[in-house]
Amino acid sequence: MLFVGDDWAEGHHDLQVEDDQGRVLARGRVDEGIAGMVRFHELVAEFLGDDAGPEEVVIGIETDRGPWVAALLAAGYVVFAVNPKLAARHRESLSLSGAKDDKTDARTLADLVRTRRHQLRPVTADSELADGVKVLARAHQSLIQERTRHLLRLRAALREYFPAALVAYQQGTLTLTGADVLALLAKAPTPAAAAKLTIVQITAALKTAGRRGDLAERAAAVQAALRTEHLGQPEIITAAYAATVGSTVAILQTLNTQIPALQEGVEASFGRHPDVEIYRSQPGLGPILGARVLAEFGDAPGRYADAKARKNYAGTAPITRQSGKLKTVHARFIHNNRLVNAIDLWASAATLHDADVRAYYDQLRGRGLGHHAALRQIGNRLVGILHGCLKTHTLYNPQTAWSHRATTQAA
Repeated sequence: MLFVGDDWAEGHHDLQVEDDQGRVLARGRVDEGIAGMVRFHELVAEFLGDDAGPEEVVIGIETDRGPWVAALLAAGYVVFAVNPKLAARHRESLSLSGAKDDKTDARTLADLVRTRRHQLRPVTADSELADGVKVLARAHQSLIQERTRHLLRLRAALREYFPAALVAYQQGTLTLTGADVLALLAKAPTPAAAAKLTIVQITAALKTAGRRGDLAERAAAVQAALRTEHLGQPEIITAAYAATVGSTVAILQTLNTQIPALQEGVEASFGRHPDVEIYRSQPGLGPILGARVLAEFGDAPGRYADAKARKNYAGTAPITRQSGKLKTVHARFIHNNRLVNAIDLWASAATLHDADVRAYYDQLRGRGLGHHAALRQIGNRLVGILHGCLKTHTLYNPQTAWSHRATTQAA
């Protein structure tokens, strides 16, 4: 067998090839791209036996995605995605001096997969559908997060020079990200200009945004708030703030257009996946949240040996630390942040849509657990249920999923 350490960078890869005894067979650097991949194959072929296949080549690299990793998997190599922290710890066992460079990193990765690959998890390729869902779901979530960031920046700027806008545009169902409010801010970003807005102009903005009800009354309330006296800034500073608000408003208007468009793509891509019905049958999982959970778990067969392995990756399973008589249980803080966020939302939604989940939540709260701790335990249970459904290709059944609780309560 051959063991290859691949220390990757944006434009190149430093490689070290070893045999099963740890002897260095080759070192080199190849470029990122097709030419580099061809050279990689040639370098491996120089030392691979005529009757050996690509599965005899084990590669360690500190990433599990990207075109380079996809090409390695497509070629049939066994690829291990090594956690950078684990690689750093292993480097210390090879070099006490603390020296570090790209060649040393390649050597570390090669030695790590040669001696400790039984402790590592090989990269398994997800289906193209799952990869497509991941790209769209992550992009959609990122745009929502960007909108929240720009909303907070807009609110902070208005508070500094135009506090009347916060009063006028945050009453009733009005929000700073609404199309009507953004249109009014774009038209009148300064207190003086906003005070000149007429009832007709404000009503037109409300109608364009699809508002219903007594628009004249709402417009009058907005106008009155805009014309209320508030502390302000000098004219030059006000103009500067107005310019920044105009830019932020333009960004928010674009995000408001692109987020729904990308949401349609997420729902369409998720709807084509063969496991969509299993995910949608889970309590609290809709098309967007279900797509996020699928995207972060992936669909490669055999990636999770059992429900415990899936829970560990999800970050919902607790960690036990014991030394002598001291034993403590902690939540996991090293995890996939996107997946943890999705599971937290999933557990929260499930308590509102499933009686068994709600009963479990009430039981946990009755034991003295806090809200988030209870949601984490519910998420841990839901991940295990999802794993069983995916393993048996069956839809969620509350009688099966919570039968142990019914037995316990009956006893």
